[in-house]
Amino acid sequence: MKTDLQIAQANEMVDIREIAQQIGLTEADLELYGRYKAKISHHVMDRVQNNQDGKLVLVTAINPTPAGEGKSTVTIGLAQALQRLDKKAIVALREPSLGPVMGVKGGAAGGGHAQVVPMEDLNLHFTGDMHAITTANNMISAFIDNHIFQGNDLSIDRVVWRRCVDLNDRSLREVEINLSRLTQDFKRNDGFDITVASEIMAVLCLANDLDDLRMRIGRIVVAYKVDNTPITVANLGIEGAVTLILRDALLPNLVQTLEKTPAIVHGGPFANIAHGCNSVQATKLALKLGDYAVTEAGFGADLGAEKFMDIKCRMADLKPDATVIVATIRALKMHGGVEKSELTHENVTALKAGLVNLEKHIENMQKFGVPFVVAINKFVTDTDAEVQALQAWAQQHGHPIALCEVWEHGGAGGEALAKKVIEICDTVESNYAPIYELSSSIEAKIETIAKEIYGADHVEFSEEAQEQMIQFKANGWDTLPICMAKTQYSFSDDPKLLGRPSGFTVTIRQLRASVGAGFIVALTGAVLTMPGLPKQPAMLQMDVDAEGKAIGLF
Repeated sequence: MKTDLQIAQANEMVDIREIAQQIGLTEADLELYGRYKAKISHHVMDRVQNNQDGKLVLVTAINPTPAGEGKSTVTIGLAQALQRLDKKAIVALREPSLGPVMGVKGGAAGGGHAQVVPMEDLNLHFTGDMHAITTANNMISAFIDNHIFQGNDLSIDRVVWRRCVDLNDRSLREVEINLSRLTQDFKRNDGFDITVASEIMAVLCLANDLDDLRMRIGRIVVAYKVDNTPITVANLGIEGAVTLILRDALLPNLVQTLEKTPAIVHGGPFANIAHGCNSVQATKLALKLGDYAVTEAGFGADLGAEKFMDIKCRMADLKPDATVIVATIRALKMHGGVEKSELTHENVTALKAGLVNLEKHIENMQKFGVPFVVAINKFVTDTDAEVQALQAWAQQHGHPIALCEVWEHGGAGGEALAKKVIEICDTVESNYAPIYELSSSIEAKIETIAKEIYGADHVEFSEEAQEQMIQFKANGWDTLPICMAKTQYSFSDDPKLLGRPSGFTVTIRQLRASVGAGFIVALTGAVLTMPGLPKQPAMLQMDVDAEGKAIGLF
């Protein structure tokens, strides 16, 4: 077992080939991007496919607040802790989106002593996956418009494919397309989504291999004829070209944590507007190459974890062995009614009031039949009385719980959590099952999620959504799973309703058929697929010094 001193003495990154050796890979299995990052070649999965799977551990969380939850930090720290306990652990994460990094987060590679490195590369251009996805998406748009301009042989009447960019840019939410200055015949309204909310991102993350990627790209619906007959990328004849652009982006990326734990970082879909999980290939590789694959799903368990269970696991034939639900005392106090400015003050009463949010997430994870443990992600402002109150509540209700201090102590601060996870995986059987059947109607599936997971009383469908359900059923898409697009801050579709709201209605304003990805997106409330920048974006604090080192990228 490694000591803190040994880790401190070895805090420099090592050559990525050394990390690869830890999990049985050679230089021939890698496509090197410098000394500290590499892509894992296509042939590796073929070679290891008969390996026994390790344990699959999902890290999720309560509803996020501006106070921060540190889910990625806990995910990384847990993998480091498992490694300290002599388990071959691999962390499988999503790639950060440049838009939020420059806008709000300022970095998304973990924090403190639980980080994935090289952090600067990861948060900026990394290995170019985001750029490839953006280019592939927009090449489809360019081809559609050129097809229309050149005579429209497919009789396209209505285009539904949107452009994308890996930035937060509210001015691009709605744009006007005009294919010719000489005529208005080709004028239409259009818009951009952020790259991580694009269907190309989802397709890349859910594809099992290159052939599956090509098939999924081909069935993407981009437009309709006047009689509502769908037109796909395959109808355009460019599925091969799009696959070619994404060929290298499909390869999972190998990096390392601060404690030299292997990290496979690949794909980056948002969980409030997309399915919020890293790639299927990355997760499966981690399972084949390690004893424990520790992965995460974005935002609260009502979003990322639900989609992980109902979409990713179902499609990829995965069976999670345990779930970690991250909770912070700061966030629980906010759910209990405390303003962000008052979070540094001890308030056990507010903490107890906010526990209803954690309680609902626990109930939800139990509905999927997967055993869980609550992780208290400790902040320096948490008092002993607050920590003890949370632990006492968990003990009273029979919920396994562990204090987690990985931000401050790295893997050493996560050993208590790691031991709980090992115990659960070894002694408690996972009876994972999705919460709805694919044979149910679109309406029934949405209502199941809204009522069972969110706690809604009713679901209201707009006229547009009702018409779309009829059309999607006629097209044979009603057997696809549902990807809910909802605010991350609340169980409801109103971000102001914290805690555990009740008596509310979820409004479905629009449906989008992501047939290539293999799900139906249901847009709720006022959720947006292109975020904007805050008044003081994180980029205002960013720069580069004389030696080329990034400043302000944390």
